[in-house]
Amino acid sequence: MNLNRLFITFFGSGLAPKAPGTVGSFTALVVGIILLQVIPMQTFFMLTLVITIVAIFEINKYEKETETHDDKSIVIDEVSGMWITLIFALSVIDNISFSYAYEIAVVLSFASFRLFDIWKPSTIGLIDRKVKGGLGVMGDDILAGFAGGFLTIIILMGLDKII
Repeated sequence: MNLNRLFITFFGSGLAPKAPGTVGSFTALVVGIILLQVIPMQTFFMLTLVITIVAIFEINKYEKETETHDDKSIVIDEVSGMWITLIFALSVIDNISFSYAYEIAVVLSFASFRLFDIWKPSTIGLIDRKVKGGLGVMGDDILAGFAGGFLTIIILMGLDKII
């Protein structure tokens, strides 16, 4: 497996025979949590930004070579979206007072990102259907990451008021 393929399949997690997007998202979540134990949030944010930009170009290169679009094994887009959701969710954790807020934020991040990534409402779906190349593959997941992040924050803040 060449480096491009290793990168866009996120170390092969996108090669899962069933639900590669979910497997890629879960792998991204686990790797993200581990990374956040050793690097600060600001560095994690910058890493997410760099991976997102590099992924657009690497996906363009892969799609040109294979003459495909949005191959199911490409899950680097899920990594970007999942990490964006996680950044949002964990940015409010210090303001949440109930027990297990971190754990709940992590679970909600995964669930809310997958919700928007699969459902693809509004602009998320439009980008998925209309935008070609690496920007199209990455764009819907970036927006799903933002939407998932906002939803997670709303739920966490709501839970904080009632718990």
